[in-house]
Amino acid sequence: MGVAELKNIRRELHYFQVRLGVAGALVLAAFVILFARFFYLQIIQHQYYDTKAEDNRIAIMPIQPNRGLILDRNGVVLARNYSAYTLELTLSKIADLEGTIDALAQLVDVQPRDRRRFQKLREESKGQDNLPLRTRLTDEEVAVLAVNRYRFPGVDIKGRLFRQYPLGELASHVVGYLGRIDDHDVERIEESDQAGNYKGADHIGKTGLEQSYEQALHGTTGFEQVETDASGRIVRGANVRNVAPRTSPKPGNNLALTLDIRLQEAAERAFGPNRGALVAIEPSTGGILAFVSKPGYDPNLFIDGIDPANWDALNNSPDHPLNNRALTGLYPPGSTFKPYMALAALELGKRTMTQTIFDPGYFIFGNNRFRDDKADGHGHVDMYKSIVVSCDTYYYMLASEIDIDIIAQFIGQFGFGAKTGIDVEGEFVGVLPSREWKVKRFKNPAQQKWFPGETISVGIGQGYNSYTPLQLAQAVATLANDGVMYRPHFVDYIQNPITGERTTVEPQPIKTIPLQAKNLEFVKRAMVGVNKEGTGARAFVGAAYVSAGKTGTAQVIALKRDEKYSEATTAEHLRDHALFIAFAPAEKPTIALAVLVENAGFGARAAAPVARQVLDFYLLGKDIKKPAERAPAIAPDDDGDD
Repeated sequence: MGVAELKNIRRELHYFQVRLGVAGALVLAAFVILFARFFYLQIIQHQYYDTKAEDNRIAIMPIQPNRGLILDRNGVVLARNYSAYTLELTLSKIADLEGTIDALAQLVDVQPRDRRRFQKLREESKGQDNLPLRTRLTDEEVAVLAVNRYRFPGVDIKGRLFRQYPLGELASHVVGYLGRIDDHDVERIEESDQAGNYKGADHIGKTGLEQSYEQALHGTTGFEQVETDASGRIVRGANVRNVAPRTSPKPGNNLALTLDIRLQEAAERAFGPNRGALVAIEPSTGGILAFVSKPGYDPNLFIDGIDPANWDALNNSPDHPLNNRALTGLYPPGSTFKPYMALAALELGKRTMTQTIFDPGYFIFGNNRFRDDKADGHGHVDMYKSIVVSCDTYYYMLASEIDIDIIAQFIGQFGFGAKTGIDVEGEFVGVLPSREWKVKRFKNPAQQKWFPGETISVGIGQGYNSYTPLQLAQAVATLANDGVMYRPHFVDYIQNPITGERTTVEPQPIKTIPLQAKNLEFVKRAMVGVNKEGTGARAFVGAAYVSAGKTGTAQVIALKRDEKYSEATTAEHLRDHALFIAFAPAEKPTIALAVLVENAGFGARAAAPVARQVLDFYLLGKDIKKPAERAPAIAPDDDGDD
């Protein structure tokens, strides 16, 4: 047998010691690395991770302030707040949105209109993750959802403040409405450096005073630090650790208006079923007393996001209820333009008060015959009579003698064709015709030339003339106030709801038009004659006060040379507009107004009665009869001068 090979014990031991040393070194290195990492995390990065941990435990929750109230001059609330619960969905946390909504519909009432509104909000609010599915939940619905909340990740019940307009359509175009914040609103908020103040806010003023006075009404957002669990839910109870003190929100300021809502209601009722606009102003301050655009709409529809059915009904209505006719409607002034033309004639020395013309019922200029409303004419007419009976021929002749630019310069002093500066957004400018305007308006050089015949049409308030009812009201208020013009405004004062401190919106005189007192008084006296013996007399029979006014009828479509207007054969939307301007009492006016009734025909028949009823209510406190109880101011077979 061979000799067995003996192991080299010394060599084996050496190898073992080497391996043990390497393993020990690796273990030691690992411990060094772990210790270094532990030291780095616990000592060097302690503050950073402590803050991160605290951030995971603590959430900063914005606290929305109470929005300020809007009240009329007598303290009647036009816009207020109330609290209710909302069912809200966080889209990023919901995997199956439709399935979740269907499941929720088994627990609470979710109507098809709620689904349509929710879908519309998703389309319009692409940047928002939290959207309401249902608002104003009942107590029973809140209880059911609370019990089943664990089944629906991304579904929350939140208490919210909601805006309410208790008077519905009344003064809707003045107050405006709140709506969900969209991308355009976000841009406006960021531009005004108010992003921090709108944390957690869902709504913002969209139109009217709600929009124009958004910063005053919104208030200051508060903040609260709350402890949350691993699921992000707020932890309540006695064992919750103390966090930073709560920063309370500051409520928005209240707006007190110059508007008299009782007068507003009377004015809106006076229109009956007709479309139109009315603006009533206090001449000595510019305060708006009534501001009507008919028809109106219910602003409460927009608070939660209007559903498509209601939106289609409003947006596609032939009556266009969303249009603020008083602010953005542009209409020819018709014969309400004549007092200003008469004043221009006196101031420029083109006519005297007693100078007469003969009116055969038409005025011939070149190859054109401009007809008067009265076919056989008014005979001999002086300036007083021209206003009282509204003689077109008188103003055809007058306009033919005054250059259009001179007319524009004089008439423009009364605010025609310019923004009034009223304290709501969206006001339209209108058109005060002149050579310069026409050059800017038309691109074709052949159309840019001003023709003398166009001046003649301008002289009776037709042609290119186009103004808002607000501009007409400002002009007549300035006339009533002896040429002193004030900026129209809605807000009387802004009140801090906590301290009660008031910031008054002082009346702002814009300018004083340099007019001779005798000329001004003559025109005002002639306007008194309109309501005593002229075209407005029928509407003001038996009035217990002396008022001044001027009727107007504005053509919607141009007539051919030998064509005679027939209301009976003209489509309703193409019929003439009825207008009336007035102020009262004549000696010391406290109210001036402009009325426009769309497609209602003669101003004396349709607009003057509206003005009479509004003046009666304001000056005498008389209530207005229902439209069906009122007789027409002018019989259908009347000659219909304005």
